[in-house]
Amino acid sequence: MKTLLNKLTAALPPGTVAVAGGTVVLGAASYVHLGVAGHSLSDAGYANVSVLWTIVMSLGIGIFFPLEQELTRIVSARAVLGHGAAPVLRRATLLTGGILGATLLVLVLAAGPIADLLFHGDRALVAALGGAFTGMAVCYLTRGVLAGLGRFGAYGTQLAVDGGLRIALAFGCALFGLHSALAFSLILAVAPVVATLVTLPALLRAVGPGEQIAWRELSGGLGLLVCATLLSQLVVNAGVMSTKLLAPSDSALIAALMSATVLARVPLFVFGSLQASLLSGLTAAFTAGDRAAFWAMLRRIALVVGALGLLGGVPATALGPWLIEVLFGIEDPVLGHFDFFLLSAGTVAYMFAMVLGQALMVFKRHNLQLLCWALGTAVLVGITLIPGEVAVRVIVAYALGSTATVLAMLAALRLSFPGAAAAAGEAPRQMTDAGAPGVGAVGK
Repeated sequence: MKTLLNKLTAALPPGTVAVAGGTVVLGAASYVHLGVAGHSLSDAGYANVSVLWTIVMSLGIGIFFPLEQELTRIVSARAVLGHGAAPVLRRATLLTGGILGATLLVLVLAAGPIADLLFHGDRALVAALGGAFTGMAVCYLTRGVLAGLGRFGAYGTQLAVDGGLRIALAFGCALFGLHSALAFSLILAVAPVVATLVTLPALLRAVGPGEQIAWRELSGGLGLLVCATLLSQLVVNAGVMSTKLLAPSDSALIAALMSATVLARVPLFVFGSLQASLLSGLTAAFTAGDRAAFWAMLRRIALVVGALGLLGGVPATALGPWLIEVLFGIEDPVLGHFDFFLLSAGTVAYMFAMVLGQALMVFKRHNLQLLCWALGTAVLVGITLIPGEVAVRVIVAYALGSTATVLAMLAALRLSFPGAAAAAGEAPRQMTDAGAPGVGAVGK
């Protein structure tokens, strides 16, 4: 058993183990947060929290997670070339502030319609949504720089503090009798901000002076990446939102589907510990021109994803209907074992798509990544809109939408390989011949 564990650890990108502990805590926090809310709130209140949680984990991630990815890629490439990250952090802070300001302005202007459509007219939940977006903005900004610098200890600490606070605050709400959807929603705003402040000193010590970064280098591919990430989050989170729109009065189905989705996505929470270190490792290998290390890392991570899919999918399929009753207080589960199988299969396909998408990102093929997610989204929307039972439509749409994205990305990677391979082969020469700091195979 120890030998198998050592082999699995060796197959992971550097830094994964340091991040894994924090990811486990943050992943567990999602279950505890929603589980305590499910036992403390009415069906309508829990449905509101579920919808807000889904928006944060889809739209919020879609807007702000690309900042982390681009910062990881850019800072990692600069580190290989010996350049500090302080200029990147300064300009990225301004960019993040602008994006957050525009997002909050939209919420303010559309607060009424958003509250009526999604939260039964409760505008306080729209304010909580804005707070959650603010928390995501600051945490993804700092995590991107930490990952690019290889400071995975501080990265994992931020995740652990964030998750630990969510758990503590959720139980605190229950113990003090705060049976309010607003109280449970504000947890998503408070925890990430405090976690960021805890790890901010480590970040400021790690960044060093370096050549100024051009705005074009920082934001050139960000628009495409934001669109691709938004579509990816739409694919993985559309089930609950689609059910809310297609069957708005069926609170039991919305709550059951939310709980089932969280269970089926257990491997996705574990996979989160691989993403930062994977992108950093792939970028470093590509920048250094080490093609063998790049493709070996990609193959190993594919095997790990397959193993995660089996370890999470089999228990979810076998025990899912019982677990959502025990863990989330769903007294009359409306989903069966086959529903959990399809949700688990969709999660495995989604993880493969994320891995292939990061490879395309390192090659700076942001346009192809966006095209692939657009295809998967089109498949998802088409299946969702056909006649039939709502639960069946949204679950099948998730599974087939994710699968279509994987197939498209495999084709895109095959098309990208000749140019990417040539660029990787030229990287050492570029590093040697570059006349100005900060110029390399990545982020040129």
